[in-house]
Parts: sequence; structure tokens; C-alpha cells
Amino acid sequence: MPRVHTVPADTPLAERLVAGLTYPLRGGGLAICAVLALGQCLVLIPAYVGVLFAFVLWTATWRYAAACMMHTANGFADPPDVGVEENPAAGHWLTVVHMAVIIACAASTTFYPAMFWPLILLFALTLPAIDMSLAFDGNPLVALNPLNWQSIIGRLGAGYFIPVILNVVIGGLMVLPSPSLSWLPFWLSLPLFAFAYTYLIIFNLHLMGAMIHQRHEQFDLEPEAETLARESGQDEDEHLLTRVREMAKVDRRAAIRMLVERMQGRSAPASLHQAYRELLRKEGLTDGLIEHGHLWIAALMMQGDTRRALALTQECVDIDPAFLPDAPDSAAALAEHASRAGMTRLSLKLCRGYLARWPRSSDCPRVGLLAANQMADRLGQRAEAAVLLGKLAAAWPNHPLHPTLVALASRMQQAGGTTHASAVD
Repeated sequence: MPRVHTVPADTPLAERLVAGLTYPLRGGGLAICAVLALGQCLVLIPAYVGVLFAFVLWTATWRYAAACMMHTANGFADPPDVGVEENPAAGHWLTVVHMAVIIACAASTTFYPAMFWPLILLFALTLPAIDMSLAFDGNPLVALNPLNWQSIIGRLGAGYFIPVILNVVIGGLMVLPSPSLSWLPFWLSLPLFAFAYTYLIIFNLHLMGAMIHQRHEQFDLEPEAETLARESGQDEDEHLLTRVREMAKVDRRAAIRMLVERMQGRSAPASLHQAYRELLRKEGLTDGLIEHGHLWIAALMMQGDTRRALALTQECVDIDPAFLPDAPDSAAALAEHASRAGMTRLSLKLCRGYLARWPRSSDCPRVGLLAANQMADRLGQRAEAAVLLGKLAAAWPNHPLHPTLVALASRMQQAGGTTHASAVD
């Protein structure tokens, strides 16, 4: 089970406010902001088609925002994935309520401008309570009850006015024109505005969820994230790590055994692996570091965490220059990632190790071409690269890359050749 990232319920609201600034820009939040902003271009389609797209986009915005509120209220630190809905009815009613608010404010600017700001202030004050009520039970009759607003405001206290202020900003942004972007073409300023208010809507409902999470007992809510963390054993791992650190002060070997026993079971978090390697390093157990490196690199590659696997590979190579991951697929993938990251020497080491250990692998020409690219272009070793390509061409006469290998080897042998060996997938 993937690690569940949680936030303690007693985290100060000011800290949640600062951390929440990046919330809409992570994971599903960023995807939603980008897609809905670009989707606003469809609103420009004439007639009822554009209106239909506008309604679809607003529905998607409020459904996802409602999911963010509930996800945060349940103690999760990260935004939910796109398509995850805690309460499907909430998104529908949130759309209806907020569209009605936008229409009322827009109409007031045309027919009765003096009522515009009073309406903005009224809706800004009441919408957070309505949004929270709809997100929980989806019942519009309860959500529109002023006694329910009073109850929610009483539970949240002064913090309730933070989303009120944000609602004023969102309302002004959506209804009033912005002179700051008036110099931009409409087709460009529209998605920029859309990205801004989608960001603010998600941020606002995330903060509402954070305030509910702080007072979840008053809302009769048991945070789901804490339950999942307990079931996955995360809390146990944190307690184990504390005990390991205490034991390491008196007996590092015993602390190592504690970690070995844990890691022989289900998959362990990175914090336990790092603690294990730190203890092995302090004990001078380099063979253990290499053995663990093989196992953890394989696990990281299965999880798709190539960045951490590459850093671990470099660490193992520093210990043993002959180190090479056990699986040929992992070695080739890490060589490519190292090349893209500018880690030329590590990439070449992995390529050469691959060619030496698995000379009959059908991927040898591709790995050799990757090595030749770097030798010629980054290290200026064109003659050596030509020799390598020539050997591979001779060893693989029927391989699809054979013509490429022969042609590049020939060009690299020419004096002063500067040809770039093309990357081949």
C-alpha cells in the first residue's frame, strides 16, 4: 500500500495556511487547474455550445473542490486524484449555488450596480458555511438554513473569516475585469484568469477542510487518513524508527537486526531503508550496503522511483566501482536516466557494465549507442566511440540498429567529425 501522507489535526491554522499555498499546484490539483484553464477556450465557441462547455467546466471545478475539502477534512496532506469524489451530489449542488451567485452578481452590475458589493459581501460571508454543509451531506435545505450557518461559524470561530476574504477576492476576479491583463489577447487572458480563480477556489475549500479537520470532533468526523495510516502500519514504522535510534546509541548491531526483521516482511518506507544504510555505514559493513543496494534498487524501480534509485546506484558505485544492478532492464533504464541527468560517467559505467555482463542481450546495440553518444559528444572520445560501434555492428549483423551503428562508426572515424549520434528508443 502506498504511503499515506497525513497532517496532524493539531497543526496551527497559520501553518496550514502557508502550506496550503502550494496545495492546488500539487498532483491532481495542478492537473485540474491546467485542464480547466485551457478548457475555458471552449467557452468562446458561439451559441449554446459555449454555454454548455462553461457549465461542464464549472461542474468539474466545484466537484473537484468539494473532493479537496473532504479529503483535507479527513486528514490527507495531498490533493485527491482526478476523478475521486467523496460526495458526488456535493459537486452538483455547489455548481448550482455558485452559478446562481455569479448570475445574481453579474445581473446587479447591469440592472442595479449599487447592490453589487453588498451582494458580494453577503455571499462571501455565507458561502463558506453553505459549501461546508453541502460537501458533507449534499442537502441544500440544510445548507441554506441560516441556523446551520450560525452553527458552523460558531464551531470555527474567527478562522471562518479567512475563506470569507478569499471569497471576496474570487468574486471580484470572476466578475470584474482586470486592467492588469487588458493588454493580452482575450484568448490568452481568459485561461490565465481561469487558472487563477480555479487555484483560489481549490485553495479556499482546502482551507475550509483544514479548519474542519482541526475540529473534527465537533463535526462528528473520524479522519480517514489516520485510520488508513494505522492499518498500513505507518505509525508502527515511526515507533520502530524511534526505538531503533535509541537502541543504536548502545548497540548498533542490535538496531540493525531490528530493521532486518521489519524489512523481511512487507515493503518498508524509505526512512527505514535510510536508517538501515546509515547503521551499516557506521559499522563499516560495505558488503551489507552493496547487498541492500541491489534489493532496494530493484524495489525502487518496481515503484517507478527512478530518481531515488539513481542516487542509490551512485552511492553503491562510490563504494564498489564494479557495482551494477542485478536486472538488465534496471541497469539500462538507469543508464538512460543518468545520461539525461548529465551524470555522464555514471551512465557510461552502467553501459559498459551492461555490455560486459549481458553481451547476448538484444538491447546491447541500444545501450552501446547510448554510450557512444556520450563518449563522442561529451568526452570527445570519437575514436573510442567508433571502435565500440564497430564491435557492436560486427556482433549484431541482423539487428535493426545495425545500419545506424555502421554509419555512425564510419562518420566518427573521419578526422574532425562532429556528428551527433542520434538517440534511439
